[in-house]
Amino acid sequence: MYWTDTWNFIKNLSPRRLFNAFQIYSSYYISKWSGKAVQWGNPMTISFEPTTACNLRCPECPSGLRSFTRPTGNLKSNFFKESLDQLYKDLMYLIFYFQGEPYINPEFLDMVKYASEKGIYTITSTNGHFLNKENARKTIESGLKRIIISVDGTTQEVYEQYRKSGTLSNVLQGTKNLVEAKKEMQSATPHIIFQFLVVKPNEHQIPEVYKLAEEIGVDEVKLKTAQIYDYQNGNPLIPTIEKYSRYQKQSDGTYKLKHKLVNSCWKLWHSCVITWDGAVVPCCFDKDATHKLGDLKQDNFKEIWHNPAYKNFRTSILKGRDQIEICKNCTEGCTVWQ
Repeated sequence: MYWTDTWNFIKNLSPRRLFNAFQIYSSYYISKWSGKAVQWGNPMTISFEPTTACNLRCPECPSGLRSFTRPTGNLKSNFFKESLDQLYKDLMYLIFYFQGEPYINPEFLDMVKYASEKGIYTITSTNGHFLNKENARKTIESGLKRIIISVDGTTQEVYEQYRKSGTLSNVLQGTKNLVEAKKEMQSATPHIIFQFLVVKPNEHQIPEVYKLAEEIGVDEVKLKTAQIYDYQNGNPLIPTIEKYSRYQKQSDGTYKLKHKLVNSCWKLWHSCVITWDGAVVPCCFDKDATHKLGDLKQDNFKEIWHNPAYKNFRTSILKGRDQIEICKNCTEGCTVWQ
């Protein structure tokens, strides 16, 4: 399964995309070593936000908490296609996810199909509540290469402690629909991943999620550490298994981040996020789009990617990443867990 997924990625590479990646890597390491922001090439990864709407109420998610200060809405297909036409020749893969539940957008799978036809490896992340038989079939027809399904518990009692307003049986049935559709349509895609966000209420079920995935026919299980916003004085979601926690308890009972921030960030050189309404923001940790570096509905992407605002933000990362609020609780560019 892993080799099939890897091949699906490799076969869409082109000399132009590889050369662009070389330019990005080169400029990133020159910037890291010199302390001066140099940016060559265009992003090889883009995240498009299909929607900010969500059907669940997860406690550490702005969509779930309905806490955005920015407007809620759906990405429009025409705008997406116009934007992608500027980008696709250099893109290695495209993530259809930022905030919200992608399947809520009625044009979501049409946009996936458009990207797939451009030879781009496509990924999405979903809570799995909308994978009825029709959507399962349409997902395969869209050419989607990878789908991450959030399964944060193997029983309803545990699952709903984080995935509030969610129904585990719907998620499992939706996954089965997708597995069955792949078999019926003799499709190797999408590569199906169960993502298990490890928190204290579900950490005892880690072995069970692997068994559940095997029973259903899921291709892979990924364990993910949870970002906790209010962690300093402890939080009931922080795992007791230290391996799966981003936070470390100190002698005075308070918590700190395990890692040390380094003054570099690979994401700022190879990727960015485009919100449903066209704002270009630096990464997936800028959930409320507080660092708007450009507006794709007004300017060409390449102009935004190389504009003074982007250069200044990259420079600020190199000078002091710990001074940027969205970076303080991020694992990107961090030292090895201690």
